[in-house]
Amino acid sequence: MNKEKILVNIDKLLIMYKNGELGGEIMPEDANPNLEKSSLENYLYFTLPMALNYQRNSYTLWESALKTYNDSKTKFVFNPKLCLEKSFEEVQYALTKYKVALQKQKQTEIWISLCNTFMNLFDGDIRKLFDNFDNDVEKIRFFIQKENKKMFPYLSGTKICNYWLYVIYQYTDRIYKNIEQLTVAPDTHVCKATHKLGLIDDDEFNSSNVQLIVINKWKDLFENTNYKPIDIHTPLWLWSRNGFKEIK
Repeated sequence: MNKEKILVNIDKLLIMYKNGELGGEIMPEDANPNLEKSSLENYLYFTLPMALNYQRNSYTLWESALKTYNDSKTKFVFNPKLCLEKSFEEVQYALTKYKVALQKQKQTEIWISLCNTFMNLFDGDIRKLFDNFDNDVEKIRFFIQKENKKMFPYLSGTKICNYWLYVIYQYTDRIYKNIEQLTVAPDTHVCKATHKLGLIDDDEFNSSNVQLIVINKWKDLFENTNYKPIDIHTPLWLWSRNGFKEIK
């Protein structure tokens, strides 16, 4: 691994991204109802569907979420209190009508479980999670991924938790105390781009622990630089998704 060469390519990738050369004028999460950034509704909109964002097209997921939100008969699923007042079948129908949930049993259970967690721990207000831990990324992540992992199904996953925190940062009014601790979200595209850049080798790319390896590699690479891992997530994602355009 040539650290200096990779950092030079990162400089170039960021310029390409800012110039619109990697595509991505519209990101998946841009499919949203343009709610007030600080509102509870906005936080819940960008939280609940995240738990279903695995092994699927992100653009399709958020398009489905927006359709579900805009339909007065299915919008209730974004309100934990209202959701828990409905029968399982009613929630299941609402989540599958526009295909927010693709696995109708399992993903309905995940959604309802998160609603229960939000009601039991935060009176339905997920913003309290951030407030309770003083917007400290590490404390929030430890609470979700270590102390209460089972209460946050899939949202506590290595990839999804980091990406959810990133989306909250991008689409709400939340300001983190230590933004440099927010790691890249090691989804398929980010892992492929990390490999393409030479930051991980073939064995690491094919490892079952590739997500953690990718997180640590970027953290180490950016140590003592002006970069934060959060800076590179979207450019990497777009670069991979659009077929690795030549870095110039």
